[in-house]
Amino acid sequence: MTFLTATHSRISMPHFNNDWIESDVQIFKHAMIGVNTDLFYSFAEVIKMGNKALAGILHLSSRTISNYHQNKQTLDPVQGEHLLKLIALYDKGIEVFGSIDELNYWLNKPFWNTEEKPVDWLVTPGGIDLVMQELDRMAYGYPV
Repeated sequence: MTFLTATHSRISMPHFNNDWIESDVQIFKHAMIGVNTDLFYSFAEVIKMGNKALAGILHLSSRTISNYHQNKQTLDPVQGEHLLKLIALYDKGIEVFGSIDELNYWLNKPFWNTEEKPVDWLVTPGGIDLVMQELDRMAYGYPV
């Protein structure tokens, strides 16, 4: 499944190259090379999420991220892939909703007739894929 093409990217951050999220293959390859923690901090700022909350989604502590940053270590491939998938999701969400604020509102709003919110699903790459599918449905006008 291709998330988007680099030429259509709507998210821009320091330490980020849009072709990293061009496809699942690119996400995998870049995660294997290593994702710099600078990208973590830039992304947290751009999406208006605290470092602790974003680290929690990646199953890390904010202290671990801080240590990686101080020691100039990259994220492990699993966390790097997870972060890149989140960036791709936000990129798609900005396309669908028009802004990060609107996307964040939707991510924190319960699904129809449930207590679950899309943000609750972001803790695994598979959950991110499911939320991405919802965004794709919305982009094509299908009811969610």
